[in-house]
Amino acid sequence: MKLDSEHIRTALSRHRRIVIGQGELRPAAVLVPLFVRDGEGYVLLTRRTETMNHHRGEIAFPGGVRHREDVDLLATALRETHEEVGIAPEDVTVLGSLDDIVSVHGYHVTPFVGIFPYPCEFRINRREIAQILEIPLSVLADPAVCRQEDWRHRGRDVPVWFYTVGENEIWGLTAAVLRQFLHRAYDLEPCGGGING
Repeated sequence: MKLDSEHIRTALSRHRRIVIGQGELRPAAVLVPLFVRDGEGYVLLTRRTETMNHHRGEIAFPGGVRHREDVDLLATALRETHEEVGIAPEDVTVLGSLDDIVSVHGYHVTPFVGIFPYPCEFRINRREIAQILEIPLSVLADPAVCRQEDWRHRGRDVPVWFYTVGENEIWGLTAAVLRQFLHRAYDLEPCGGGING
């Protein structure tokens, strides 16, 4: 799949973003980092170390909780991306944002979409990140790699999405963000039914 920055920027801007009230939730942000390799669009994901308090060993986007010094949630996403994988904030061209998502751990997460120049000299924070994954968007667009399961959470059924790419299983909030991005940017039918579940 081609990665056309202006197309993605326009596609994201056409959608009225769903903003969820923060309430008692902790504000957090992630970056969906895109890049072009050999003419094809890719997304960068990370595998968290087994020593993390939450989501140990899971595949995630760079991101985390907002700090006091962050002027806004975009600054949070860019700071965390720099801290985790070494991509400098000034090297990221932000293309837009996606709907807010509430995580089961009580975080109010705002996803941002950006593109960075490749090749890039990654500097991995080994305390947090065990591995960087570079996945072609064309692979994620294949309906065969995506599925939905209904999980019981706090007395109700909650749809949980999965993308299985080789030996890598992307699920939960990360898969929900991926699903939303592919739908908004490429008008792909989201797996598992409507975009909001």
